[in-house]
Amino acid sequence: MGKKSRAKKERKEEKMVVFVCTANVCRSPMAEKLFEEAWGKAGSKKKIRAFSAGISAMDGDQASENSVIACEEEGLDLSDHRSAALTRATIENASAIFCMTESHRALLHMYFEVPENSPIFLMREFVEEGSRELPDPFGQDIEVYRTCREDMKSALPSLLAWIEKNL
Repeated sequence: MGKKSRAKKERKEEKMVVFVCTANVCRSPMAEKLFEEAWGKAGSKKKIRAFSAGISAMDGDQASENSVIACEEEGLDLSDHRSAALTRATIENASAIFCMTESHRALLHMYFEVPENSPIFLMREFVEEGSRELPDPFGQDIEVYRTCREDMKSALPSLLAWIEKNL
């Protein structure tokens, strides 16, 4: 197998999961980092790449200060994050999309006219207890960001299990 065909095969084997929020400066960047760490620790042989984007994001904004702090407390570095707007290409390349709220899922269907059976879920879709929504912490104090982070962390075991089984 030549270098080009091997690289193409490896890209095909790699799956991309996308975390979506509003501006891609608070929730989805934290979700992306938390997922990457958890997936790495899970020891799966599947190649999964995480990405985050915002439904109404401006390209290039930094993560909010409290998101950076909430991740630093977990040993994760968000300082180099730059926001990205959700695009049709990102949706088409995604193996699964995880939204923070039902309104994000509805807007995604409305703006991009994705088929109803597309793999679009809430990040907390598979948890059995507590709210499935992850409210926007933007502009609130660090405790709200910590709560959001912990709610994301509690969703990771069920989300990882779904990915391992379905992707």
